Amino acid sequence: MSLLPRTDRSWTAQWVWTVDRVTVGAVAALVVFGLILVATAGPAVAELNGATRFHFLMKHAAFLPFAIALLAACALLSPVQVLQMACLVCAGALLLTLVTALIGPENKGAQRWLSLGFIGLQPSEFLKPAMAVVSAWLFAHYRIVVGSRALWIAAGLLAIVSAALLLQPDVGMTFMVVSVWFGQFALAGMPLVALAGLAFAAGIGGVVAYFGFDHVSGRVNNFFNGVGGDRYQIGRSLDSFKQGGLAGQGPGEGTVKETLPDAHADFIFAVLGEEFGLLVCISVVALYGLIVCRGAFRLMAEENLFAFLAVSGLLASFGLQAFINMASALEVIPTKGTTLPFLSYGGSSLFAASITLGFVLALNRRRNGQAEVL
Repeated sequence: MSLLPRTDRSWTAQWVWTVDRVTVGAVAALVVFGLILVATAGPAVAELNGATRFHFLMKHAAFLPFAIALLAACALLSPVQVLQMACLVCAGALLLTLVTALIGPENKGAQRWLSLGFIGLQPSEFLKPAMAVVSAWLFAHYRIVVGSRALWIAAGLLAIVSAALLLQPDVGMTFMVVSVWFGQFALAGMPLVALAGLAFAAGIGGVVAYFGFDHVSGRVNNFFNGVGGDRYQIGRSLDSFKQGGLAGQGPGEGTVKETLPDAHADFIFAVLGEEFGLLVCISVVALYGLIVCRGAFRLMAEENLFAFLAVSGLLASFGLQAFINMASALEVIPTKGTTLPFLSYGGSSLFAASITLGFVLALNRRRNGQAEVL
């Protein structure tokens, strides 16, 4: 007999019986991998930065219970509550992103972090899941409500968010937000002429970013020419995969992390490759693929346009971030300072990923009699 019968109406029972347990299991596996990797990569990076040996591990372990609780709480929300929370997060994150661009400390030519004393906050991380949900509602409203001007509001919101991100500047984050917005725009069945026009505008934006931001042109040129400052970390990252081989050197036995400044964050995948090998790397990639494909599969039966667009955007954002991180570490694309969800060290990244998949679980839950957004 189950400890939680289906007749139990408690929050715990409802969570267990209605949430997608396959996705929860995949996330749990990533969390475990992340804890192990921060434990093995963190001490070397901490010593490079003059911190105590287990500085990053202790902070990451302290973040995890709150991140797990946040994911579980978000998964219990109704569609209406998901939208309400997304609106609040979007407004708060946008305001703090603007504040960061104006008064945040400069690091490597950008202002992306706010110091809260015991923790650094990157507000732009929270714009990704919030924008995906809010944009989905605006697109759905435009398609369903006759005479709605929601499409213009969605375009205006994208312009404001993009401007705030470019003030920092954070071209990579802007690219991810805009890409998800465009994907939702297409899925909402907007006119092809409008889609082509926006694609052309995005192309112009890419050209402007290349010629207008030195770090963008530098990274692109370095990628194609095989020279430049980014080559050191990329070279060490590629060395780690070569040394790891099929089965890896073993947990804690890697050496590349000792000279890789971002081994615990942006290049955590390189540590995974050296210490656990190709087979485990493929398994981790499969976990990300499982989360995205599982969520997309459950969408096939979704009749609510808002939920369909929101989950599509959230999954695209999650999958795109994972792809960019791993592809950068393997030199498939130019380097982009982004974390690997649930594996990399970083409180902002961890909490934003928890919100993202918490929203996915909430909107993909089996809903009976819950109020719909539209």
